[in-house]
Order: sequence, then structure tokens, then C-alpha cells
Amino acid sequence: MAERREASADAVMTRIGQAVILLHGGDREEARNRFGELWSEIGESGDALHRCTLAHYLADTQDDPGDELAWDLRALTAADGPTGDGGAGPEGGGAAAGMGPIGPDDGARPGGGAGGARPRAAGPESEALRALYPSLHLNLAEDYVKLQRPDAARVHLDRARRAADALGGAGCGHGVRAGIDRLERWLRET
Repeated sequence: MAERREASADAVMTRIGQAVILLHGGDREEARNRFGELWSEIGESGDALHRCTLAHYLADTQDDPGDELAWDLRALTAADGPTGDGGAGPEGGGAAAGMGPIGPDDGARPGGGAGGARPRAAGPESEALRALYPSLHLNLAEDYVKLQRPDAARVHLDRARRAADALGGAGCGHGVRAGIDRLERWLRET
């Protein structure tokens, strides 16, 4: 039974990867369609890593900055996981959802404030989710810049910087760190 679940999980990640190839190849519409089909299949209660990864990429296929923000917030909500503490995403109505001011008092939530990214459970999935926090917060900072909300952008940029130790030294970690540095310079100049 565990092997079937593992094979199924690998199939979902493979399908996400195939749609990512389309996205990076410039076919945003087809990528958006495939991501949308997958989202319909796994839904709001699916595997947290799948939901987070899928919402993270679905955000990149959106034309409207508000829609992009909504998907990035879903990705963060999936990474934070269901806690019953009000959450950090749209359903929880927390400050990270963009429903109110974002300030230093929301540091108690995973991925936020001075505590940085703190996955809820140990294991490979939580480590994979923890490694996504810098990129999730960088994307949210970029979303808020597009929406002309520089204060919210700075909060998420700070969270991205604090969570960056989870990136390691190779691969996309360099790109995320460079993105953090670039956005930080841009916000300083504005």
C-alpha cells in the first residue's frame, strides 16, 4: 500500500515537472491548463508538498497580479500546513493573506517573522517544504511590488532572506538568493 502511494506521489511530481517544462518553454496557457487539471485532482486537501509546488507554479502562469498573489498565498498556506491556529493564508484571514497590515507580530507563524521557516513535522516532505520558503516569500514580495504595496513586499523579502539558509549552496538556491538581493536593491532605491 505504501509503495502504491509513493508511486502515485511520484506521478504527481512528474506531471508537475512536465507542466513546468511547458511553462519554461513559453507555453504558459498549456502549462496553466495542466496545472489547473492537477489542482482539480489533488484539491485543497491533497498532499502539502504537491499543493505547495503546484500553487507556486500556478502563480507564475497568471496574467493578473492579484491572481498571482492569491496562488502564491495558497502555496504558503500549503507549506504552513493545517494547524487550526488561524493559518497564514486566505482561509485563515491572517495578515500574510493580504487581508490586513503585515507586521512583526506575525512572527509566531511558520515561515514568518523572526523565527523564519519552521516545518511542522520532521521528514523528507517537511525538508522539501522548508526549502521552498525562501522562494515562496520572494514571490510574495514580488507580487506585492507589482501591487504597489512596498511595505508588504519588504516584510516578505525579509522572511525570504531569513529562510535562505534552507537553500543549501547549489542549484536554484543561487537564483533565489540573487533574486532576493536584486529585489532588496530595487526596494532600497524606491
